[in-house]
Amino acid sequence: MSKSPEARKRLISSGSSFESEIGYSRAVVVGDQVFVAGTTGFDYASMTIETSIEAQTEQCLRNIEAALKQADASMLDIVRVHYILPDAADFPRSWPVLRKWLGESRPAATMIEAGLADPRMKIEIEVTAIRRCGNQIEHPAVS
Repeated sequence: MSKSPEARKRLISSGSSFESEIGYSRAVVVGDQVFVAGTTGFDYASMTIETSIEAQTEQCLRNIEAALKQADASMLDIVRVHYILPDAADFPRSWPVLRKWLGESRPAATMIEAGLADPRMKIEIEVTAIRRCGNQIEHPAVS
């Protein structure tokens, strides 16, 4: 019995050594849903990480955008985001970067304070996207 195309699972890799060492995928596509793993501010090409939360947030979102592109999705398709920070007091410094990248799609969001795998990491971002929904965004009227 074969599975329908909607039920197939496609794995997306960033090439990060973490994926093979730990045993996960950068993203998983099932139907029109794209689940992007918790993504940190590492530049996967050089396996380096900047020190500021602003720079790490920017790199996280570049990494997420690259995974979404491989999944035939875009940043506008993001419907859910989880931010994980070892120090919640750092979160406001990331807001301008988050607004730049997510201000139009405005996904449902949660921020969690928790330890991360490497003490250099200041933020980890996990997203869920639904492909092709970005062109149907309805923003509430602002009065």
